[in-house]
Amino acid sequence: MSARIEAFLAMTGAELAQAMAAGHAIEPSALDDSRYRGISLGLPAFVEALTWKTFEKTFHRDPASGELRGWNVRLEQTGWTSAPVARKRDGWPWTFGHYDVHAGHPVLLDYGSRRNFALDPMRLVRDPLVALDAGSVQWLLGRSDIAGGLRTPSYFLLERLGPLVHLPR
Repeated sequence: MSARIEAFLAMTGAELAQAMAAGHAIEPSALDDSRYRGISLGLPAFVEALTWKTFEKTFHRDPASGELRGWNVRLEQTGWTSAPVARKRDGWPWTFGHYDVHAGHPVLLDYGSRRNFALDPMRLVRDPLVALDAGSVQWLLGRSDIAGGLRTPSYFLLERLGPLVHLPR
């Protein structure tokens, strides 16, 4: 595990908030057709046990509309040092939590997307996202908030894996 990941895993909520505030702007086009491995930060262990610790987050620029959007992919919970393995549903990577990407500082991942079911509680989630290093989208830091301005203790660290390898079914 890299020293950067270990440092973020050891951070308190206040330290994660400081890192988020110190983050750098992201040019949304730098995210086009890419995928990231994510690790949850700041959540109690029992919550992670009920959900997940690692996941994949994707970004796709729709060639027809020009819209930047994305989705999450459930991963087998093999840890950070193992190659990510997507969990499957009906033979396809298990995708969930679709979001629209809005430019700004921070970039905003808006789960109120029409691609989620109308009653999906994820539709209330908004993730502000910043770059850890100026001019680079290799490492990103995000926080999961609830629409209307309610902050949660949930942060996540993203490391770029490379190009997008699949679209959802």
